[in-house]
Amino acid sequence: MKKNFILFLIFALAVITIAEFIGFQRIPLGPIAINLLPLVFAILITMVLGMAIFRKGIFKKIYSEKNVSFAGKYLIFIMLPLMARYGADVAPKLQEILQIGWIFLIQEIGNLGTVLLGLPVAIFLGLRREAIGATLGLGREGELAYISEKYTLDSDEGRGVLSLYIIGTLFGAVFFSIFAPIMLHLGFRVEALAMASGMGSGSMMTAASSSLAASMPGMESTIIAYASASQLLTSFLGTFTMVFLAVPLQQLMYKLMVRGEKPWKKAA
Repeated sequence: MKKNFILFLIFALAVITIAEFIGFQRIPLGPIAINLLPLVFAILITMVLGMAIFRKGIFKKIYSEKNVSFAGKYLIFIMLPLMARYGADVAPKLQEILQIGWIFLIQEIGNLGTVLLGLPVAIFLGLRREAIGATLGLGREGELAYISEKYTLDSDEGRGVLSLYIIGTLFGAVFFSIFAPIMLHLGFRVEALAMASGMGSGSMMTAASSSLAASMPGMESTIIAYASASQLLTSFLGTFTMVFLAVPLQQLMYKLMVRGEKPWKKAA
């Protein structure tokens, strides 16, 4: 097992090195340019090599259940230096951020979009109690902790939030690194998109804000500061938004859409 872990660390270092050598890539698509960060390439490499067709021999040892579990469990510690960097980015723009502080608070209501938009779609696709875990939020640490404490991850709700957590980890950063500059070229203000980048996920926020900064290098400091401030607020206020707004709203909508079944009944 120790040998597998050493291989895992060497593999992680190799992927990071390859991604950094590839560097930042800008792909023009007509009037829209898609900005791909080294982070995106690192995710893509690990995704492809983690597929069943490649997970053989040495890669089977690298992607062992224990190594995968370790990576997920200690991801938060890896993100702590990034959180410290957020604070440093916010400080120079603090006065400007405070002047529009109420907008940052109101935009937290946008976290309810996963319930308002996602729950009906999930029910339509045939999901039931899995939809409760999958649509409570973006499936980051807050939602994962709430659902696991209330139902355990072995429940239908737990499988729903865990599935979304995995999908977000694999595809979230790739999606938002492409989606953010597309929205910018469609006419959305860069400040609004920077604020929207702080969605509660460090990797997704970094991908989205960095792509925006690459599209508008003259506003890089403002974009990073707005995204960082929004991320900090989402991490802090997101739990309260989830518990006091998202949960009751989801309960009401689930009752209306799925007749004869009581949602949020605590698992045995």
